[in-house]
Amino acid sequence: MKNFKPLLLVAALAAALPALPVAALEPVAAPASAPAATPAAARADAQFNALAQRALAAWFRASPSNATFIGMHAHDAELDDLSAAGRARAVAADKSLLAALDRLPAARLSRENQVDAAILRNQLQLNLWNAEVYEDWARDPQVYGGIAGNALYNLMARDFAPLPQRLRAATRRMEAMPGLFAEERANLDPARVPKVFAETVAQQNGGLKQIVAAFIAPHLDALQGAERARLEAAIKTFDAAVDARQAWLDGTLVPNSRGDFRLGAKRYDEKLHFALMSSLSRAEIKQRAEAELASVRGRMYEISRGLLKDRLPAEQLPEQPTPAQQQAAIEAALELAYAERPAPDHLVADATADLQQARQFVIDHQLVSVPATPVRIIEMPEFQQGVTAAYCDSPGPLDRSLPTYYAISPIPKGWTQAQVDSYLREYNSRMLQLLSIHEGMPGHYLEGAHSAEYPSTLRAVLRSGLFAEGWAVYMERTMREEGYLDHDPLFELVQLKFYLRTIGNAILDQGVQVEGWTREQAMDFMVRQTFQQEREAAGKWVRAELTSAQLPTYFVGVQEQLDMRRAVAQAWGPRFTLLRYHDAVLSYGAPPPRFVRELLLDEPIR
Repeated sequence: MKNFKPLLLVAALAAALPALPVAALEPVAAPASAPAATPAAARADAQFNALAQRALAAWFRASPSNATFIGMHAHDAELDDLSAAGRARAVAADKSLLAALDRLPAARLSRENQVDAAILRNQLQLNLWNAEVYEDWARDPQVYGGIAGNALYNLMARDFAPLPQRLRAATRRMEAMPGLFAEERANLDPARVPKVFAETVAQQNGGLKQIVAAFIAPHLDALQGAERARLEAAIKTFDAAVDARQAWLDGTLVPNSRGDFRLGAKRYDEKLHFALMSSLSRAEIKQRAEAELASVRGRMYEISRGLLKDRLPAEQLPEQPTPAQQQAAIEAALELAYAERPAPDHLVADATADLQQARQFVIDHQLVSVPATPVRIIEMPEFQQGVTAAYCDSPGPLDRSLPTYYAISPIPKGWTQAQVDSYLREYNSRMLQLLSIHEGMPGHYLEGAHSAEYPSTLRAVLRSGLFAEGWAVYMERTMREEGYLDHDPLFELVQLKFYLRTIGNAILDQGVQVEGWTREQAMDFMVRQTFQQEREAAGKWVRAELTSAQLPTYFVGVQEQLDMRRAVAQAWGPRFTLLRYHDAVLSYGAPPPRFVRELLLDEPIR
């Protein structure tokens, strides 16, 4: 459902480093079309560009696994340092960078650099909040598993360099894995680790071996002699380290974990501010979401009345229904969609066809310029399963022209037939089409390909989840409004049901993290109010426990996208077309939507 491979640019992943040569980085400056700057403004921009380069170089040196994902490959043979010394360097580095940013004359910066400066400040403040307030390194084993998995997967999943070169880097990283897991054991405090965090990581840990089995072991012949022997030894070292980690997770961390996964109001509001960079407060988000929930359910009832008029007595479909009548009618109409579902082993093939259909519609209706970069639909790697049904994995902003992966989670082997049926009811044929719109075309894949063309590497690395998720949800709606499958009222009904999930995500996140919702409360809300199937709702409950302040990005993001479109359409008047507007929105990369709006309307950067 999301572009769910987050950039782990937290304080534990930055280091105190001086400005380093970064010839491989793309320019950080504004586009060449920017107006000529005064000498004072040019000096300010040059100072900011140097600071941005320094921040990027520091982050890449400190988090080699993330650098590989971004496409900076100078550190591919290294692994992240989450030791006490590494974390101390991180805090010092971020404070130094923040102090240097404070000294810059922000008012003299170009408008584009003003945006990047605000994004950089927000990231540095988030890094320090993570390090000194939330302390994820002490309470979240997902940090360590994510580094281990992505350190190998991002080396091997794309052909950014010759295979022998990537295997040599993988060898070095596997040799360093026992050290990473030793840091994990030293850093994590079971009294602060939520049990659901520990249990989830214990279930995912075996997937680390699957990465090696799928992406490394089949290619042993690419190395010869001593290099092959070293690779084989590294695999054994890695397997032993994963086994030892499993024993520690099962025998020590899981049984002793007793932390609270809920952030509480104060910390939630702090994290929400960093995650969204939006002017909407928690209370405003909830108020707007609850109003939208009622409105969308009302529209779904009207569609349901039309679909059921020949199937149910008129007295069961009144113009002014009771809550129970509304609920029953929508559920009955959705059953018509649930009856048309993909075969369990045909999800990838069906999604491939849906993606091509959506792509052609975008081209035919001139909605937005279509990139030429490739996209591939794959089965989600095991180590990333268990959190979401699908995600879009765009190449790093420095690995241009490499394929984007649209990953779909297979149905778990241990599920009962009832669980399989529940999953396929949720991901019925029309929902799968919407998922391909959201993750692929013209959603995350298209947006990611466009944003990679913007010349600011800093903006690409700190790509806004609010922009990305808001764009994908906005495009679900835009496709339907522009006539995609407009002959099929069930498609509109399912699209609105999908949108209800977006709305529900924002309400659910607050309910779980701040208001103390129980699993029973959350499940009742998701199943009844937003019509999610039991399997989808159960997975979302776990996701709400494991994450915080990410679920609202869908709803807040799409609201800001819709507000921006209305404002720009009014300002542009007859010059407004969807193609011109969408291309303009995407031309700024992917900063938080409010900055795009300010740039498009030539408003002050706030």
